[in-house]
Amino acid sequence: MTKENTSTIELVVELDENRIPEKLFWSAEEGKIENEEAKAMMLSVWDNKTKETLRVDLWTKDMPIDEMKLFFHQTLLAMSDSFNLATQDERMTATMKDFCDYFAEKMELK
Repeated sequence: MTKENTSTIELVVELDENRIPEKLFWSAEEGKIENEEAKAMMLSVWDNKTKETLRVDLWTKDMPIDEMKLFFHQTLLAMSDSFNLATQDERMTATMKDFCDYFAEKMELK
């Protein structure tokens, strides 16, 4: 595969002495993002052989709870949009968005 046909996304996690994430940095070559700091991340990868999702969920020890709630809400909304793009299933997408509204209400985000 040539360089023109690849794109690199890099994650760097700085750990404390107990291996707890202190800082997260990410770079996305194609998006012109270089060493940007983040407080949390969720990465999901589909393993076609085992037919299961492999995940890495990380957040820094100083990630505020109120921001974590927002992060989850926005991630759920983004997943709803991605689901719709991938499946064109408008009915289930609407159901997922309804849950996002419910989540936001219960977390007092709205």
